[in-house]
Amino acid sequence: MKKLLVIDDEPSLRLLVRAVMEGEGWRVLEAESGASAVRMCTENPDLADVVLLDMRMPGLDGQATLAALHAIRRDLPVVMLTAFGTVGSAVEAMKAGAFDYITKPADNNELVAVLEKAHNYAHLLNENTRLRRELDRELEKEAMDRGFAGKSKAMRRIMDFVRQAAPSEATVLITGESGTGKELVADALHKLSGRAEHPFIKVNCAALPGQLLESELFGYEKGAFTGAVKNKPGRFMLAAGGSIFLDEIGELPLDIQAKLLRVLQEREIDPLGSVKSVPVDVRIICATNRDLRQEARQRRFREDLYFRLNVLEVRVPPLRERLEDLPLLVNSLLARLSRKNRLEARRIAPSFLDALAGYSWPGNVRELENILERALILSRSDILDTETLPDYIFHRDFHPAADAPEPWRHQERAVPDGEDQGKYIPGREEESPPEAEGAAGASPLEQAEYETLLRTLRRCGGHRERTAAALGVSRRTLQYKLKKFGLVRYST
Repeated sequence: MKKLLVIDDEPSLRLLVRAVMEGEGWRVLEAESGASAVRMCTENPDLADVVLLDMRMPGLDGQATLAALHAIRRDLPVVMLTAFGTVGSAVEAMKAGAFDYITKPADNNELVAVLEKAHNYAHLLNENTRLRRELDRELEKEAMDRGFAGKSKAMRRIMDFVRQAAPSEATVLITGESGTGKELVADALHKLSGRAEHPFIKVNCAALPGQLLESELFGYEKGAFTGAVKNKPGRFMLAAGGSIFLDEIGELPLDIQAKLLRVLQEREIDPLGSVKSVPVDVRIICATNRDLRQEARQRRFREDLYFRLNVLEVRVPPLRERLEDLPLLVNSLLARLSRKNRLEARRIAPSFLDALAGYSWPGNVRELENILERALILSRSDILDTETLPDYIFHRDFHPAADAPEPWRHQERAVPDGEDQGKYIPGREEESPPEAEGAAGASPLEQAEYETLLRTLRRCGGHRERTAAALGVSRRTLQYKLKKFGLVRYST
């Protein structure tokens, strides 16, 4: 049953509204003042579906009551009831968030129509919120299933960006290294947008040569070139009403960049062989693993196009910058890969996860997925251990982060009397970490890991933060490794 709260200091008016609205199947509640209505809604925020509020009352007036009610429940639709002389105040109330207003004396038909409209609006709003939450859950499940999972600060920031940017019509530029999941961000942007029911067309700009790419994007007319025996719509036309995802946009030839700029400026395309332009309604989402600003400086990418594309930019971090997400990623990927390969689910040995955490992941999530699939297929037990991992996970040098700092320059300083003489102090070469003669009781794999860690520690002057950056691991992982090999005292 629909619920109405009437707030008015005149008993006769409340009685009239009750008689009219109960006759329409509503349940009517009454409050004789703004203060009592606020108390009622504080105790039960879902007390009413719609509020009818008088503008002029002793004590807490209509404007103040409206603000208090919306502080309790922002989505509560409030219809203002006002005398003819205070219509201006009612309009001000609408600017402050009121749904509508009715002038006294209220016509019964108008009263019913406005309150029904307010109820329908609230219902649609709540239904939209519910559906949006369900879609968010579905997207999160799909993202986890496809290896785009994580609870790290970086991943939360990306998901917040997607939720804010998706409803807009603005062009989005997604940047990041290969294999980080840029296409998954594009998928989420489309599915959370108002264009979700329309096509989502994807184009890999690096996969097609220039002339073929141009015809694929913009289409062509019959007879435009040899072999054009009929009209062909381009990808922009196929995406009408929806979104188009231009992956690896940094690979676009300069002449096609000029045509794409026209699409962004004029919202129309010129099919090959056509004498007139065709309007297009499409949202553009782009991705690149290049630094387009640097490409523009070197005149390999049009600067005006870069600024047109860079309305909303989001960077997808490499896996090495969010290793805290690794356990969740591994579990979600293994679940999907087990289903794909019709294999039983496997448990994960601590040493297996520890080995993954010590690697720098130059291929990012895509590389992780390949390694996990290999491990699943080669495993002979129900536990995944380090025997199923490729040798390079342990033997190759760590892949440094793209923005790793320069090696720390040593600075001489004296060692005060009484200070721990075993601690490595930059500049005191006689107290530097030992040579890599071997870690006590280490296996060949651990020995290789020990030597890599020791070599990098020396190069970075014992500085933990710089060592972690050079290795491409988190500080927590580095701290674990230092303790494991007894090298904590040689770091600062």
